[in-house]
Amino acid sequence: MSGTVERADAIVVGAGLAGLAAAAELADAGKKVLLLDQEAENSLGGQAFWSFGGLFFVDSPEQRRMGIRDSRELALQDWMGTAGFDRPEDAWPRKWAEAYVDFAAGEKYSWLRRMGLRLFPVVGWAERGGSLAGGHGNSVPRFHITWGTGPGVVEPFERRVRAAAERGLISLRFRHRVEELVVTGGAVTGVRGSLLAPSDAERGRAGSRDVVGGFEMAAQAVIVTSGGIGANHDLVRENWPERLGTPPGRMLSGVPEYVDGRMLAVTEKAGGQIINPDRMWHYTEGIENWDPIWARHGIRILPGPSSLWLDATGRRLPAPNFPGFDTLSTLEHIMRTGHEYTWFVLSQKIIEKEFALSGSEQNPDLTGKDVKLLLKRVLPGAPGPVEAFKDKGADFAVADRLPELIRKMQEIAGDGVLDPETVTREVVARDREMANSFTKDAQVMAIHAARNYRGDKLIRVASPHQILDPKAGPLIAVRLNILTRKTLGGLHTDLDARVLRADGTPLPGVYAAGEVAGFGGGGVHGYRALEGTFLGGCLFSGRTAGRAAAAAL
Repeated sequence: MSGTVERADAIVVGAGLAGLAAAAELADAGKKVLLLDQEAENSLGGQAFWSFGGLFFVDSPEQRRMGIRDSRELALQDWMGTAGFDRPEDAWPRKWAEAYVDFAAGEKYSWLRRMGLRLFPVVGWAERGGSLAGGHGNSVPRFHITWGTGPGVVEPFERRVRAAAERGLISLRFRHRVEELVVTGGAVTGVRGSLLAPSDAERGRAGSRDVVGGFEMAAQAVIVTSGGIGANHDLVRENWPERLGTPPGRMLSGVPEYVDGRMLAVTEKAGGQIINPDRMWHYTEGIENWDPIWARHGIRILPGPSSLWLDATGRRLPAPNFPGFDTLSTLEHIMRTGHEYTWFVLSQKIIEKEFALSGSEQNPDLTGKDVKLLLKRVLPGAPGPVEAFKDKGADFAVADRLPELIRKMQEIAGDGVLDPETVTREVVARDREMANSFTKDAQVMAIHAARNYRGDKLIRVASPHQILDPKAGPLIAVRLNILTRKTLGGLHTDLDARVLRADGTPLPGVYAAGEVAGFGGGGVHGYRALEGTFLGGCLFSGRTAGRAAAAAL
């Protein structure tokens, strides 16, 4: 450990989106900031860089142009019905939820637009719910895709941070792994940790953990913005809630391999409280990346509503477990079947219009802001990255006839549990319900209803048809795996992002923002999320922490 203690006004631990937002706000207030990260500089922006760039807005100009009537009251109703807050420790998360909905219905849009962020004009409808008005899900489309996807969200904040660095207000310190929050007289007064060897690891991969030295830094405020636990599968299983069944033996990672959750324990050891560790957000539509960037790399399919969803034996999943409707209800059902994977069965016509892949690298048109490439989405054929997965992905089967498709599905699974008669019965039964525009089948009803929304009819939901219709073929089956993603619980914070102790009082000198704080309060989403709220949660909580810390210095 070096004997020199470096000093600044504030230290930000984690150079992801929340950390960039916090550091930028501190610098705007004229404070000197040390921004630390255990990875190399090419990982600046963290997990947000790899995202689809979805942002949750309420009553936006894009919504109004698409004929969507939204309001702060409707959004808050949806949020509270989705979150299901039911614990005494949810008091601060509930206040964060109200504050965030106010932000999303108010200043968020103009604030980001002033920084140059622009949005794709068609608003997506994620987490549709499938329950009653007061239950889970978005009543209207609110998923706004950033023009430039994840990198487009990161860019304005990276620009602000680098400009502040040029002015001497922010010092970027990569390969600095914080291992201890220094506590003096009951207050956090700095950090200690290890200097890691320089790394040339590609963005998304963890650099070496070889230690070449130590460091100690002091500041009046430390802001923890280090992310969640999604790549630490042991920690995911350790905190897996009983309500979601037995933890999966095999999971794919939807986050870079350095997302390890280690700062949660570091902050807890210093006196901070972790709440809601059993609340987490994992996807059920994960596919193994045929060209992986990090270990166990999975990509999430963002599905439209038409694919037939079958369990490992071939039985159809019950309502409301339709594609894109209720993520955690579907996860709970899957984990109670005794199998860890499921199947989509669909047609070429469905995959062309309804399959999108999460991730900036899977959407070169949107990420690269390439209008000519984007226009190809309305032409026949699936987007290039989707076709690449169909051709090369280990989870995809393609055939002209259903018996051949089932045989290929059995080969992919390799466990002998898929029953051909069950699959055939489910597909044929579903297809019989497509003869009319009215039906008793709740999923078919949802398909017809979705096409009443102009955006879905235009680019997101295939016209109703029988899966076995030869003109819609070939037939496609996709094995879907559990994909880790978000930590919904975390460090308990008040509305100033101050980390709280177990007795509910602030731990002086330390703040938290982003996923490590459950995106605000220790769990702003409660049990479930409305989508598009993770990046925005990082921005809102990071901004809050930066401004609150600056005001306190």
